[in-house]
Amino acid sequence: MNKVFNVGLIGCGHISETYFRGHDYFNNFRIIKCADINHENSKKCAETYNINSCSVDEILNDSEVDIILNLTIPKAHYEVAKNSLESGKHVYSEKPMAVNFLDGENLLKLSKSKNLYIGNAPDTFLGGGIQKSIELINDNKIGNVRLGNAIFAYPGVQSYHPNPEPWFANNEGGPVIDMGPYYLTALVNLLGPAKSVHGISTKVFDKRVIGIGPKKDQEFDVECQTSYLVNLEFHNGALIQITLSFDVVAHQRNHIELYGDKGSMIVPDPNMFGGSVYTSNDDSGVWQEHKTDDMPLGKINITSHSGRANESPTNANYRGVGLAEMAYCIDNELEHRCSGELSLHVLDIIQSTMKAADTKTPQEIKTTFKKADYFSQEEIQKILK
Repeated sequence: MNKVFNVGLIGCGHISETYFRGHDYFNNFRIIKCADINHENSKKCAETYNINSCSVDEILNDSEVDIILNLTIPKAHYEVAKNSLESGKHVYSEKPMAVNFLDGENLLKLSKSKNLYIGNAPDTFLGGGIQKSIELINDNKIGNVRLGNAIFAYPGVQSYHPNPEPWFANNEGGPVIDMGPYYLTALVNLLGPAKSVHGISTKVFDKRVIGIGPKKDQEFDVECQTSYLVNLEFHNGALIQITLSFDVVAHQRNHIELYGDKGSMIVPDPNMFGGSVYTSNDDSGVWQEHKTDDMPLGKINITSHSGRANESPTNANYRGVGLAEMAYCIDNELEHRCSGELSLHVLDIIQSTMKAADTKTPQEIKTTFKKADYFSQEEIQKILK
């Protein structure tokens, strides 16, 4: 039987409800306390989930708490994670690891010096969709991947989030920081570490209008670039072209396509856990479907629509599996998959992409990481209820 780790949650925003749902699926963690800079948010969260509300300092100094779940806004990720590690707690944070590469590097060094685990979302690459893709690549279904493309493009968060300003702020906003982690984490787990990046960017609108909530119809300034076109080179020789944009009303392109020397692959949405993988090994236009709905982390488990794009009744959503897998690895002294090394490598790509676009100069990726093994069904079953 697995040890059950007590988790203290810091940041009671929109995403927290998804992690509480993890109690229904995973057997080795429970959220026992919560805190938020806005105490009313913390009180509401505590009442909803029948846990204790307290201050950030109280959680950090609570001997009952084993792991801090850091769901604060991106610019606060570093400070909360740093304070958690300095308090002797393991920490698992929402993406990105930090908004500054040096801060991320410091967190990784601190975790190692304290002999503590640090983990980061996204954990969607552990789901059926990306893991089935990894399995097919490992089985040489499409041969060596040489080329590919990926796209995330939509009109922006302002239509469904009551406080969208941080998504458009300098140094913490934009599509590379917001959605890049899903695509980049999936790609490096499919193809291995990245080597260099080229990029260009633009800002289409100087102002946006909030679509819902108390500030509905209020206008706010757009401070950051909102569309990026990126060419990413991998150490294995693959070249991937990526579009990341908050300026596109609609499109019909696949989320990720990979082209190998024996065939091609359509990879499902890396912001989700399930979805079918498609492969083709000739030019007939026939694609073979590889379903994932019989996989433990590919089964559709959403029965109602919360308004979030990843909360549709047609989706699998197992956010929290990265936290559960990390807890299992802490208990068994193993390397975990949503590791600090992986997160720092993705942060390196994010920062290098933005610098490449800003300076119009290619950037070398300074970091690397060890690509994790396929997440087997046997391993997954160990952490499921």
